[in-house]
Amino acid sequence: MTTALPIGPVAGPAQDGGPVVAAAAVAKQYGSGDGVVHALRGVDLTVRRGEFVAIMGPSGSGKSTLMHLLAGLDGPTSGSILLGGRQIAGLGDAQLTALRRDRIGFVFQAFNLVPTLDVLGNVLLPFELRGRGPSRDERAFIDRLLDELGLTDRLHHRPRELSGGQQQRVAIARALAGRPDLVVADEPTGNLDSRTGREVLRLLAGASSRHGRAVVMVTHDPVAASHADRVVLLADGRIVAEHGRMTAEAVATAMLGLEDGR
Repeated sequence: MTTALPIGPVAGPAQDGGPVVAAAAVAKQYGSGDGVVHALRGVDLTVRRGEFVAIMGPSGSGKSTLMHLLAGLDGPTSGSILLGGRQIAGLGDAQLTALRRDRIGFVFQAFNLVPTLDVLGNVLLPFELRGRGPSRDERAFIDRLLDELGLTDRLHHRPRELSGGQQQRVAIARALAGRPDLVVADEPTGNLDSRTGREVLRLLAGASSRHGRAVVMVTHDPVAASHADRVVLLADGRIVAEHGRMTAEAVATAMLGLEDGR
């Protein structure tokens, strides 16, 4: 099975390696008074088209909070978040729902497939939520995508009839089917064996390098992070380091330094 994914058009400011999502001076706090928790403290982060970024940090560092804010699943207490040049901080629920549906693809550790739908139904679900079927061009893209992900002979299987790796490939196909600007992946290899996990990581890397998507992955796994173009390290709600491509050993050493407070 090849992991080369066809490149679809990306409209707006995300063209030519431009910024897809940009956070500036983003802070997030929960609670108030003596019970306030500062989950993020003045974070600046830009992810560009065709870039695969891994976000790492100790438990409680703010990495999941940052991913949720970038994906419009939560709003910042202060600061700015631009997606495709549009300010999303402060949008209403209906606007955020449409933004997530149309411009963001999600890949989760738990797959989050609909058990009563077959593979094709799960992949086409974003279009159903938009109230329309895919156009001829979109359906041709989806057919190529399913073929390249090795799912063509599984289209009418339900999730319970698939292996974990196959289910995650369906989740990736669903995330990419609408050709979103941004794909967010939350511990995407957490429920997979090491061989299947490496396959999924290659697919995500291909989604950025050949498919032109911005991919943001939260992970605790140094091996997973070693597939990314950039590794961002958080501690106590702040970005404390950013690195280009790293080996798994170098990522593990950097993480150990954070956990030891060095």
